Amino acid sequence: MNNRPLVTVITVFLNAEKFIEEAVESVLAQTYGRWELLLVDDGSTDDSTEIALAYARSHPHKIRYLQHPGHENLGISASQNLGIREARGEYVAFLDADDVWESEKLSEQVEILGAHPEAAMVYGATRYWYSWTGHPQDSGRDLFIAPGVPPDSLVKPPGLLVQFLRQEIPIPCPSDVLARREAVIDVGGFEESFRRIFTDQAFYAKLCLKWPVFVAGRCWFKYRKHPESAVSVVKERGGMRAARLTYLNWVEGYLNDHGVADMEVRRALRAARRKCLHPGFYRQAARIKYRALIARESLRSIARRMLPAPAVRFLRAQRGDRVEQPR
Repeated sequence: MNNRPLVTVITVFLNAEKFIEEAVESVLAQTYGRWELLLVDDGSTDDSTEIALAYARSHPHKIRYLQHPGHENLGISASQNLGIREARGEYVAFLDADDVWESEKLSEQVEILGAHPEAAMVYGATRYWYSWTGHPQDSGRDLFIAPGVPPDSLVKPPGLLVQFLRQEIPIPCPSDVLARREAVIDVGGFEESFRRIFTDQAFYAKLCLKWPVFVAGRCWFKYRKHPESAVSVVKERGGMRAARLTYLNWVEGYLNDHGVADMEVRRALRAARRKCLHPGFYRQAARIKYRALIARESLRSIARRMLPAPAVRFLRAQRGDRVEQPR
């Protein structure tokens, strides 16, 4: 049915020969048929270039191959922006070349944005995918990470950005996102000063400052965990704290340049910078808080076992908390 909105899927890749076929096949397997796939080559030197070209040749009406002039490597943000400029769809989805979509991903997300015209973007829960290796030691390691806000809720600006800065909720993976192209263009797409990491966070910061976002409880993709990912490489080299501080400084500059005076955002940003500059203090505070939580929950567990049910109900009423009823 051609009256359904077209979705442009953008997959940026750099030397992704190990995984890109699985990513593309998960797009081909979508139950939603109105999509185009843009394979954006960020200067690959392995066989992923030829793999992408082969898909474009075999699906000329659905898949296009893009590259920078001279096959240059310009970074993830510049490559995403190339895809956005070439996009024909009303909606834009991003799929990292090492991730995989569930077959209902596009159909269910398109339905959500259709039902919530005020929302600029939708995302859900994340599956940390370790079992892709097939190794026995990885078979039980997969984790489902909830988005951290009430499921199936519309979050108005700047609520998500505040929680992202405070690290109260997980940052959505780009592979999970479906956004309206007009909103992506409205906020200027991706920030090209971020080449490998924090590319998504800078984009989310701009979008979540201005547009409502729908957060679902559904998991639509598998986030492949492996040591060659951009985040893993930076963490291994010990550069994550410096990279985060660069991002926080950028956020401050963006707020200043756009006259954003929201005090909640400003307080969250100041707290994030303090935490980044003094990580030892905050790690110790987190340990103390965690130990207090464990002690409190241990006492509650003892109370539930030792006290009669009427006493437990009385204490719960006095505290106003949610002590579990004895069974």
